[in-house]
Amino acid sequence: MTAEAARIEARSAAVEIASGRYRGPLHGVPIAFKDLNFTKGVATTFGMRVHKDFVPEFDGTPVHRLKVAGAVILGKLNLHEGAFGEHHADWEKPLNPWNTDYWPGGSSSGSGVATASGMCFASTGSDTGGSIRFPSHACSVTGVKPTWGRVSRYGAFPLSESLDTIGPVARSAADCAAMLTQMAGYDAHDPTSLRAPVPDFLAALDGVFRGERYDKSAST
Repeated sequence: MTAEAARIEARSAAVEIASGRYRGPLHGVPIAFKDLNFTKGVATTFGMRVHKDFVPEFDGTPVHRLKVAGAVILGKLNLHEGAFGEHHADWEKPLNPWNTDYWPGGSSSGSGVATASGMCFASTGSDTGGSIRFPSHACSVTGVKPTWGRVSRYGAFPLSESLDTIGPVARSAADCAAMLTQMAGYDAHDPTSLRAPVPDFLAALDGVFRGERYDKSAST
């Protein structure tokens, strides 16, 4: 289902861009979602067998905002059962693409593995106690755990409401910045979301960042 939908979205993005209706740096870019983000019409399991047949009737806010930006949705990515502990035995465990004997990270392991191996341009993850940071480190990609409330959690299975954050996983800081700029912002559906203005995180990377020069033309 998601494969055919992605083809349709990609063709539509190509037509829009060719006609001058460019939505921004994520337009036509293939992105996948950690399987706790509600995705309309697509099974969303939270890594749990009990939810294997759950199909949301709406998109969670991070999913919706990335769709509005013109991203092409590839599918869902495996995670630890309930975003905690280990993978359910019935689901295929993500393997570290650099060495299958190495740890792929916890619970957003599917996001880290898929992004590092080039299965998607970027992905979403969630972080309650390291679940974006661990797989990003283990798979040698870039991940951002945003400030709590910076990205709406509406339409995401909760682990700990007072700690959960949703953020991007990509292969560079610039690509994460483009993702976060689109995902962040106040959401009336999530009363814990921040009302603070969202800066252009990608523009803020222009120049020197931790001693390294970032060439924005080389990414996104």
